[in-house]
Amino acid sequence: VRWIQTPSTHHPDTGEMTFSLLSPSPSTLCFLASTSSPSAEFTGQFPRLWSSRSRTGPALPVLTRASSEKDDDKPAFNPFGFVTDNPSSRSAIQMPESPAEDGNVGQMLYRTEDKGKEYGSYVKSGKFRWFVRETGSPESRRGTIVFLHGAPTQSYSYRVVMSQLSDAGFHCFAPDWIGFGFSDKPQAGYGFDYTEKEFHEEFEKLLEVLGVTSPFFLVVQGFLVGSYGLTWTLKNPSKILKLAILNTPLTVSSPIPGLFQQLSYVLKLEKADVYRLPYLSSSGPGFALLEAAKKANFSETTSQISSGFAAGSWDKPILVAWGISDKYLPQSIAEEFQKANPRSIELKLIEGAGHMPQEDWPEKVVDALRMFFRV
Repeated sequence: VRWIQTPSTHHPDTGEMTFSLLSPSPSTLCFLASTSSPSAEFTGQFPRLWSSRSRTGPALPVLTRASSEKDDDKPAFNPFGFVTDNPSSRSAIQMPESPAEDGNVGQMLYRTEDKGKEYGSYVKSGKFRWFVRETGSPESRRGTIVFLHGAPTQSYSYRVVMSQLSDAGFHCFAPDWIGFGFSDKPQAGYGFDYTEKEFHEEFEKLLEVLGVTSPFFLVVQGFLVGSYGLTWTLKNPSKILKLAILNTPLTVSSPIPGLFQQLSYVLKLEKADVYRLPYLSSSGPGFALLEAAKKANFSETTSQISSGFAAGSWDKPILVAWGISDKYLPQSIAEEFQKANPRSIELKLIEGAGHMPQEDWPEKVVDALRMFFRV
C-alpha cells in the first residue's frame, strides 16, 4: 500500500494536498518500495501487471488485476483505491521528479513521528490493543459521546470536534477501529477475520473496558466500519440516548462500493500525513482494508440501515448532519433517509463541508451536536 503525492495535487499557496491511497485488489497485490527509484517493487507471489503514462516525471506502476483479453481495458475492482481528481491520473499516477524532496517514506515517517495522536492512548481490550482518544472526564455533566470513524480513515478526524465538545461539558471517546489508524491490525485468520460480527463484538468489549455502561450519545461517519457502527446501534438500541450521523451510506441507493476507485480528499499537508502514516509504516492496514471489504455485504448493510431506522422500527432521536459538498454521497441520500422517519430524524445541511464534515468544518459540526445532545 502506498500513499503518494502527485505533482498536480500539491497546492503551494495553501499548503494543501490531495492524498491518495492505492490498496491491493482482490486478485493482485503489488507493494511499491518506498525509495527514490520508481521501479523498485515487491510483488511476492502475485502476478504483476504494469501500466504507465508519461507526463512530468517517471511513471508509477498501477495496481490492477490479472485479466483476460476481453476485460483488459476494464479497471480492477479496488474497494479503497484513492486517486487524484486529475483525470489524467485515474489510470496511472506519476511520482514527482524529485521524490525525496516531496516526501518519501523515510521523510514521511520522520515528520509524522509522534504526531496525530492528540488526546489518545492505548487500551487493551480482549486480545487486542485499541488506540482511543479521550477528552473530558467521567464526571462531565452532560454525558458521554462515542465517535466512530469510517474506512479508510481514523479517529484523528474527530480531534477538534471532541476537544470542543469536552469544553462544553461532555465526556468524549473516539477509538480507531481494529485494523485502522493506530489500533492493532491482526492478520486475518489469527483471531480476527474482519467480519461485521467481529467488529461488533470487539466494540462491545471496548465499551466495557472504557466504563461506558450507561446509555450514551453516538456519532458515526463514513464507509464500511462507519456503517457497522449503525448496524451495531440497531442491535443495541437500549444503549443509545441519541444518534448523530455524518455523511454515511444510509439507503440502498447509496453509490457504493465502486465509487472508492476515485475517492480523494484535499487536506493540509500535515493532516494528510497523519491519515496516510499507517499505510506507510506497514502493510497491515492495506490487508485489513482488503479483508474488511471482502467480508462486507454492502447492499445487505445499507438495506438493514434503511429499514432499521425507518418509521415503525426506530423512535429515538437521530440527527443527520450532512456535508452538502460530498462528492461521493449526494444530499439526496440524506433526504431520502429523513423522509422515511420524519418524526425521529432531523436533517441539518452543512454548507462548505464535504464527505468528512468533522474535518472540513468542525465548528459547524460542534454547533449542531451541542444543540442536538441537549438533555
